[in-house]
Amino acid sequence: MNQNLFERLDPELKGPIMMMLNQPLMNFDDLPAARAASNQMIATMKKQMPDIPGVITEDRTIPGPEGASVLTVRIYRSEQQSELLPALLWIHGGGYVLGSLDQEDFTGKRFTLAGKCITVSVEYRLAPEHPFPAPLEDCYAALKWLAGHAEELGVDRSRIAIGGASAGGGLASGLALLTRDRAEVNIMYQLLVYPMINDCNMAPASDILPDTLLWTRAANRMGWKSYLGCDPGGEGVSCYAAASRATNLEGLAPAYITVGDLDLFAQEDIDYARRLIAAGVPIELHVYPGGCHAFDMIGPGSNITKMFINDMHRALRRVFHS
Repeated sequence: MNQNLFERLDPELKGPIMMMLNQPLMNFDDLPAARAASNQMIATMKKQMPDIPGVITEDRTIPGPEGASVLTVRIYRSEQQSELLPALLWIHGGGYVLGSLDQEDFTGKRFTLAGKCITVSVEYRLAPEHPFPAPLEDCYAALKWLAGHAEELGVDRSRIAIGGASAGGGLASGLALLTRDRAEVNIMYQLLVYPMINDCNMAPASDILPDTLLWTRAANRMGWKSYLGCDPGGEGVSCYAAASRATNLEGLAPAYITVGDLDLFAQEDIDYARRLIAAGVPIELHVYPGGCHAFDMIGPGSNITKMFINDMHRALRRVFHS
């Protein structure tokens, strides 16, 4: 562990980080074992989360894109819904190779109540078994289904946002580009939480460029190679796979980007925000000092996480209900 990075961590995150780093690290050379370890960690974290009453959860099977006959989506709605509400299509993270609907239950319920909206989470196919464009096309199919069934779901079709965390944020940013270019569905907002968007961020760890906490440079290379189906950082990578590759950002939906300053993705996310501004896209950027990747999951009770969550919820309420 890089001591300088650890010293720069938010003080409330140091204890939880040390506990995690003292556990056996996830071995991505054995992906089934890594997925099992990830699922176990998520199950443990879910047990520690407080109950959120007042939200109805429903799983549905919907038509998938070519190559996937069906997909599963999980719908979160308030028990008190009495009118058409905005909707958020939420995409889970996991480096493009891990994760599931189950890890987003707490997040989905919070978005539903705080944003006064309906949240729909999609179970997309994972790499490397299903590399790009399969996961993105799954997300696009879920978005089209959401828009096409808006009235049935109690959704205001003119107020649909997309979002995701980490690789989910990468998929959401690619989905925003794809949605703009296909022009079949309108989205009003993209909520990008420490998004994984630059396959060229491949410099190995060194004394000059230290490794990052939890989501390391080696893990990042593995995730990108799995998703792209080839070595990352080369020629011919689609901007729909890695949004930082896009040369034209004009006409995209307004965006919210949030990241910790100790996250491997901090520089790529800040650069993407700068380029969105230059393209005339309304953007709100938050960079949290002392925050590593997924710090909100690691230290859910910390003040930095409370600020992170409150800022995100406030932005979503403003967009949906102003």
